[in-house]
Amino acid sequence: MRYYRITGDVLIRFQISRSTGVPVANFTICPLFVTTLFLNAQNFLFKSTLAIQPKNLFYLFHFKIAYLMNSKYYMVLSLPLFFSDKIEIMNFSELFKQSSLLSKFSPDGQYLVSCVSYKVIVRDVESLQIIRLYTCIDAVQMIEWSSDSRFLLCAMYKRGICQVWSIEQPDWTCKIDEGSAGLVHAQWSPDGRHILTSASFNLRVTVWSLVNKSISYIRFVKNSKDCLSFSNDGKYLALAECRKCKDCISVFAIDTWQLLKLFETDTEDLSGLKWSPDGRVICAWDHCLWYKVLIYTIDGRCLSVYKAYEWALGVKRVVWSPTSQFLAVGSYDQKIQLLNHITWKSICAFTHSTTIQTANVTVYKENESSPEISKADVAALSTQTVFTTQSKYELCTVPVAIDAVQPDPEKPNPKVGVGWMEFSPDNKYLATIDDSMRTAVHVWSMQKLCLFVVLVQTAQIKCAK
Repeated sequence: MRYYRITGDVLIRFQISRSTGVPVANFTICPLFVTTLFLNAQNFLFKSTLAIQPKNLFYLFHFKIAYLMNSKYYMVLSLPLFFSDKIEIMNFSELFKQSSLLSKFSPDGQYLVSCVSYKVIVRDVESLQIIRLYTCIDAVQMIEWSSDSRFLLCAMYKRGICQVWSIEQPDWTCKIDEGSAGLVHAQWSPDGRHILTSASFNLRVTVWSLVNKSISYIRFVKNSKDCLSFSNDGKYLALAECRKCKDCISVFAIDTWQLLKLFETDTEDLSGLKWSPDGRVICAWDHCLWYKVLIYTIDGRCLSVYKAYEWALGVKRVVWSPTSQFLAVGSYDQKIQLLNHITWKSICAFTHSTTIQTANVTVYKENESSPEISKADVAALSTQTVFTTQSKYELCTVPVAIDAVQPDPEKPNPKVGVGWMEFSPDNKYLATIDDSMRTAVHVWSMQKLCLFVVLVQTAQIKCAK
């Protein structure tokens, strides 16, 4: 047995035990973790019985529970639990307004910024008190912290304007106006003192300096979103360009913004590039009409060209592992090719299937149900209560069918193929989402090179990390 004392309000619906008269609530968070909760007037004692719990594995669960106590109604929505060798119960604050999911923590973890239309609110993480309140000239569409958490970039694409705010000096302001060229993308440089903006139709990339107010222009850029990548050490910038109808990669030095190297690529229509985490090579891939992945060194030497097939839609997503040992290439055929960093050949192919049949794959499925509330409880609840359903994860036995959406062949950009991938920080797992199965997250083991866990949600996944 393990005992954990819970601080704050643990919100759960309970019943009075007939034998002891003590309020007791028995509930199951997941099949591997059965819990019993005893409540008294002063604190809560969390008593848990642990069954088979694999090492180096975590589960993220969300559930909704509520109870009535002292004529007050308490509620928790989507309470996350991190399962390792101990349990952590989170205390939640009141709800804060935000617009378009614009809410980010600062890199140093001291501040939390959120946007409500044209207002930018900066809070202290510990106290959640408002320490800065800025007013932009229009509704904010993008916010980004500088690397040192001293400046905040707010982009208003409709106006073609960016505003920069200082956390340490509230009176200091900066306004960037692209004018008639328009604005489609803005981001910080790694040093946190330069801002890169992209004009409409990819006419140019402008580098704005906050130090000496200098302006530099980079022309012939192909796509500012996927064709611009900084090295992890922050010293170099790789940019995909099109010069004289030829695809090229330009390498710039960040300290002077001078061009160091320019070389052509063997691509039909260069679609994106990414610097490896160790900074040794640059990965470039062709348009989705051609399946081609190329590996280049910083001096322009082509180390490898990988083609999985031809005459079909090709690369959709490319992700490096944190150690640069693996390069995951997701394609429209719902497969992931795992390339190694020595030969740059595929060592394994992961396939997304609508039916999970392998016995050693763990499948968790989210189930929602409406709570049973008595008439006396309903009368005490407010009409504005947002608590409607309870959600929990259940362990499913294979085979398990996953809902899939068939793409429309008459429409461009079909909703099929690997649309999201991310490695775990320890390089042991790879999480993926196929666009035709947006309710499921597949977790692959890099040690065994096989499917490990599948999380099936009731609704489509909008964001994962």
